[in-house]
Amino acid sequence: MSNDQFNEMHRKNIDAAMKLTQMSLENSKRIMELQVETARALFEESVKNARSLTEAKDPQGALALRTQFAQETSARMMEAMRQMADLTAGAQAEFNKMLGQQMAGTSQEMMENFKKMMSVSALPGNSQDAFAAMQKAFGTAKDAFDQIAKASAAAFTMPGAGKGKSVKVE
Repeated sequence: MSNDQFNEMHRKNIDAAMKLTQMSLENSKRIMELQVETARALFEESVKNARSLTEAKDPQGALALRTQFAQETSARMMEAMRQMADLTAGAQAEFNKMLGQQMAGTSQEMMENFKKMMSVSALPGNSQDAFAAMQKAFGTAKDAFDQIAKASAAAFTMPGAGKGKSVKVE
């Protein structure tokens, strides 16, 4: 592998790391915006609810209002949690896609460089066998990564996940 090839591979890895960092920052920003909006809405509702409680005519009425307010607050919190889970699942899918592309590109480059090295080296034995074994190892590693990425994506997108239902994973 020449210095230029090594530098190019290093540059691509740095670019991928920068892209991952940018994705992470954008996702964090979206989650924080959601949290701020939820907190603001909950505060405004609590002020409105407190005013409504002062107008209750009897303890039964006040209790009914408190129950209603608690249910509304719980529903809003569950919706915010669902939205955060959706944001996280989307970010996870983007990350898996980017990582898969990076691994595919890097493994292809490594295979090409290994092939070049094997063609010019005077290694004892059959260099084609070594190349075939290396190619198989890269293919197996890529397949394993693809399976992990698919399982991860499936776990984040299961029907019922994040909607107050239990999800059984076997």
